[in-house]
Amino acid sequence: MINRSLKFLKHGALALRQQALEQQCSAAECSVGQTEADHSSVVMLTLASKLKRDDGGKAGRAPGASDSAHRISIRDRLLTKEVAELETNLPSTCKASFPDEDKLHHFQLAVSPDEGYYQSGRFQFEVDVPEAYNMVPPKVRCLTRIWHPNITENGEICLSLLREHSIDGTGWAPTRTLKDVVWGLNSLFTDLLNFDDPLNIDAAEHHLRDKEDFRNKVQDYIKRYAR
Repeated sequence: MINRSLKFLKHGALALRQQALEQQCSAAECSVGQTEADHSSVVMLTLASKLKRDDGGKAGRAPGASDSAHRISIRDRLLTKEVAELETNLPSTCKASFPDEDKLHHFQLAVSPDEGYYQSGRFQFEVDVPEAYNMVPPKVRCLTRIWHPNITENGEICLSLLREHSIDGTGWAPTRTLKDVVWGLNSLFTDLLNFDDPLNIDAAEHHLRDKEDFRNKVQDYIKRYAR
């Protein structure tokens, strides 16, 4: 009888111990599950924050910022090629100089005609290539005061290929290059010297009235401003 009671008590103790172990395992599994859930929540929150920051950055960026940078890259890439081509195709009467070799979009051109009214003069032009090149033409200004039907005394120039919009098809086109601009400026003193469609009307009328007196005034300007 006593042995049977001891055996019963021993069996009960083992059952209680087994139950306690099962409860501990269940609690541990719950703890692990909770930890994994918390980790997943942190990851999702971090990802959501990143996406929100990225969207905010895109929204805050100026609409034309990337387009402008892209256009500058296109301009500089074109100029690298065109300047190299220009150096081997300059007219003998022209000389190009770059004040800053890192800025090919800004340079000066000296034209020294060897014939015609403007022979013996040296005329300086400033060329600025805008960011939107080659969809728009370079901006050119004459730095030397001159008596010329197609160039004002303030340096404005009338040259068809520098016109952004032209109804006769002679204006600027993306197929044109710096070489065309330089040769055009050089020709303003010879082939493209135009008294019939002047920008400086006074100079054109002066030539119409008295060609010799016009020549004398041109030479006077050369002596005073273009040496």
